Amino acid sequence: MDAQDGQEGGSAEQDVDPLGDPYLPVRTAVPARPHTFLRRERLRARLDGGLGTPLIMVNGAAGAGKTLLVADWAAGLDQPAVWFTVGAGEAPGQFWAYLLEALRTRGVPVPEDVGCPADANQVDHKLLSRLAVGLSALDRPVVVVLDEFDRVTSAGLTEQVEFVLHHAARGLRLVLVTRTEPLLPLHRYRAAGTMTEIRNAELAFTPEEAAALLGLHGLDLSVQAAGSLVERTGGWAAGLRLSALAARETLDPRAYLKEFEAGQSTVADFLLAEVLKRQPDETQELLLRVSVLERFCPDLANALTGRGDAGPILDELRRQNAFVDQLGHSWYRLHPLFREILRSHLEVRAPGLAPVLHGRAARWLRHAGFLPEALTHGAAAGDWEFTATALVDDLAIGELFTGLRTDTMDELFSRMTPEARGPAADLVRAARALSHCDVDHGLAHLHRAEETLAAETSEPAAARLTAALLEVHTARLGGEPDKAEKAAERARQLQVEVPERLLDEHPELNALLLTHLGTARLWAGRFDEAREALSAVVGAEGAAATALPRQECLGHLALIDYLAGWPSRAERKALAAQAETERFGLPPSAGSGVGPLVRAAVAVERDELGEAQGLLEEAASSGLVGQDPVLRAGRAIASGRLMLALGDARAALAAVEPVAAAGVGSPWVQGQAAAIAGAAQLAEGRAEEAARTLLDAPEDQVACRVEAARALVSTGRPDRATALLDAVPPGTAAGPAVTVRALLVRAQAADRAGDTAGACRALGRALALARRERLRRPFLEAGPWVRPLLETEPLAALADGWLGVGAHPPGRAARPKRRPARPEPLVVEDLSAREHDVLVRLSRMMSTEEIAEDLHVSVNTVKTHLKSVYRKLAVNRRTEAVRRGRERGLL
Repeated sequence: MDAQDGQEGGSAEQDVDPLGDPYLPVRTAVPARPHTFLRRERLRARLDGGLGTPLIMVNGAAGAGKTLLVADWAAGLDQPAVWFTVGAGEAPGQFWAYLLEALRTRGVPVPEDVGCPADANQVDHKLLSRLAVGLSALDRPVVVVLDEFDRVTSAGLTEQVEFVLHHAARGLRLVLVTRTEPLLPLHRYRAAGTMTEIRNAELAFTPEEAAALLGLHGLDLSVQAAGSLVERTGGWAAGLRLSALAARETLDPRAYLKEFEAGQSTVADFLLAEVLKRQPDETQELLLRVSVLERFCPDLANALTGRGDAGPILDELRRQNAFVDQLGHSWYRLHPLFREILRSHLEVRAPGLAPVLHGRAARWLRHAGFLPEALTHGAAAGDWEFTATALVDDLAIGELFTGLRTDTMDELFSRMTPEARGPAADLVRAARALSHCDVDHGLAHLHRAEETLAAETSEPAAARLTAALLEVHTARLGGEPDKAEKAAERARQLQVEVPERLLDEHPELNALLLTHLGTARLWAGRFDEAREALSAVVGAEGAAATALPRQECLGHLALIDYLAGWPSRAERKALAAQAETERFGLPPSAGSGVGPLVRAAVAVERDELGEAQGLLEEAASSGLVGQDPVLRAGRAIASGRLMLALGDARAALAAVEPVAAAGVGSPWVQGQAAAIAGAAQLAEGRAEEAARTLLDAPEDQVACRVEAARALVSTGRPDRATALLDAVPPGTAAGPAVTVRALLVRAQAADRAGDTAGACRALGRALALARRERLRRPFLEAGPWVRPLLETEPLAALADGWLGVGAHPPGRAARPKRRPARPEPLVVEDLSAREHDVLVRLSRMMSTEEIAEDLHVSVNTVKTHLKSVYRKLAVNRRTEAVRRGRERGLL
């Protein structure tokens, strides 16, 4: 290794990869096209047009013709085109070493200081930076094709690819050929219009193309007849080719193609006769047995056949192109159509054998460390005791909660029969119930499992640890913090009894444990202890498996900041929570929904009511809102605050009534509910009742005490109100949202006492604090007494541009103003970020439905934002909003 500059790897001329093996030319060679390949000009034109964007993605199912399409196009380009076929599970160092080899092989000038990774498992960030800089300096952009990019499952590697793509600027055109959406931030490229996509719908053959393809196979079929074939095959390239191959062996190919139905007798007979029955008996037996598998290796095939000769048989089948594809690293798969036909034939030839084969495959796969596939085959075998035990003993129960495989796992275990017994089966049933927030059924299954575990001391620690985790979860949903603490302590003791390897492989388990514990502490009002647990999850390594727990913990930390009166801090954490799900491509509805609730409450504080309404709708899309006590209370509080801001006191009372009447053991919930109820009563002119309500609230709730002081001022007792504020312990931590309201109460009390100077001093401090946080709501709630003071100097200057009407310059008389057509509002409001997004899309002439789809929100949410935009810009129509937006420099 060259030591200068910390260069990684050796010289550019090295001819071995980081593993010490020679580079395989086939991986960097453009695949050859068969003589029956059909060039489709419409797709080539799409690819040519894609050269104007830095990223092109060809995303389609297996056999859709992706690779040959891109290979044919790349071979005809008049600019450098580099091809690299990605290997399954490729490590970062190996990936970049091969890509650099591909660049150099194609003659792309790569700076010598880029070097080459020396370690197959990692790559120095400097190498990526130097490569990006080198590419950005090219006179003409280089086209890099990454075939089979769906094999990249590492978020770290995709982040490295995105880094080079971004920083290579116009020097790189990246083409991804993939079966699945990669972990890249594709939404950003789509929103910016810097990405070209060709997906399954475009890859499907048209009737005209199908007729031309069949012609290349020596078959004459009308476009109309080809259209029927396209309809039956879905335009799938491999299906059309298979039908063509089968038709060529018939006496009447045209009649065959008109009658073709995948999986039925004609094509099945051909494939069985021409492929299966031409093979030796042992090969036929192997093909029939491995047809129950999506993929297989020689050892797995041997486990299903009971023999030891699968390796050479599979290699020969691949060499013969006998519908067996090699995936790399000694793994194979059958062509999908061939596999389905073999499965049907297996049922006829050996009824009842398929479940036995699934059971053997499940045990082999579990022993080999392929748990997801082991679970799938265990379920197909109907062996639910094995399947549930495998999930629990592997400490993988958290996968039912973390979003990545939640739906798949839930669907798989939804088929578990009532006859399945044992603690593992009951633990899985409990986890499924809790994942749907069904606490009653979850507890019933959990208690039955715990009874069995207590009676059978031989059960592995993994099962008891799983039970403790679910116990913490039920305590959290039940609002029982003490129970959560005890269960969490048991879990900590059990963690030392399970293999450390399992804990490392499943970081989501500890993340979920701390999330539930932190949430239970939050419910109890023990904010410092809650922060400790929640922050431990947020600060851990950002793996995809823990994305949802991190999102939830960030949301709960945001809620703590909001309750303490720090809206900007709360908003930042809530947005960071949203970014966690976006980062790993999880749907917006994934997670707890606490982040949107916090952002809605903050929007109310800033009087961005349309934004608040939209965020409340977004939070409602989460199934947890109605079950988790913290979220239920959070929604009630945010809704109550919004209703107060909209002037609907009765709706505000109705919003908090459920949590206020539930007798919950959460001091901050009781305090917030009392504060909203008191404010609603005060808005209705029931000041005495409001004062009683608020004075009965928990004494340690500062926000509630401030609201009580405001009620006392309204009842004509300013001295008592001031004394109530003075009695707040000096060490109490209260953020700007609380402090501003307290200062407004002091200002109102001083104003009532005739102390205008004292009122102005308090009001000035309130304005200075509120301006940084854009807190408009407290001044709107204060009442009419505040307006005359806001129009005086220097308060008008503090309020100018964001809150008040402002004042004339010092020492100069105010000019008389023409009476406006509509009253000038007290608050001069800025558009929220989401409202600005809507306005930008209005300027692009997008419809309401298109805006909703582009922003991933409902149409009703967009309409709410539009109303708010119109109100804030003082317009009534879309065109006027765009014109006003341009006048104000918003567009």
